[in-house]
Amino acid sequence: MSRKSIGKVLSIFISIKGNSQRVEKNTILLDSKGIREDKFYDKAIERSVLITSLSSYDLAKQHDITMPYASLGENLLIDYNPYHLPTGTKLHIGTAEIEISQNCTLCDHLSNIDAQLPTLLKNDRGIFAKVVKEGEIKKEDIIYLVG
Repeated sequence: MSRKSIGKVLSIFISIKGNSQRVEKNTILLDSKGIREDKFYDKAIERSVLITSLSSYDLAKQHDITMPYASLGENLLIDYNPYHLPTGTKLHIGTAEIEISQNCTLCDHLSNIDAQLPTLLKNDRGIFAKVVKEGEIKKEDIIYLVG
């Protein structure tokens, strides 16, 4: 099976029960139920990993909206824009493999950051993926398109 390098992981975040803030990590472990330690682990398997591109933050910044990374709820912030990739596309990151399952839907909380943000990021907020091969993802890992 061929692999093509398309980018790298810039930051990793998880949600912790009882904490409204996202926690930055250097490494996460994934299995068939999602991201271990994340409060959404074993909840919605098809939406286990939220991937957001740096381009989403750049787009907001172009409209004078500044926000810290993790504001979009991402688990992985990457330097590649994956929003054009179709459902079913597989990505190999670290020792894990994930499969794009759906585009991210917009959450009402984005309007708390800025009223125009939900409309602005309608198709550019992120993508959800499910875990197809358990493993570990680290900050700075290279992302490979599997095909």
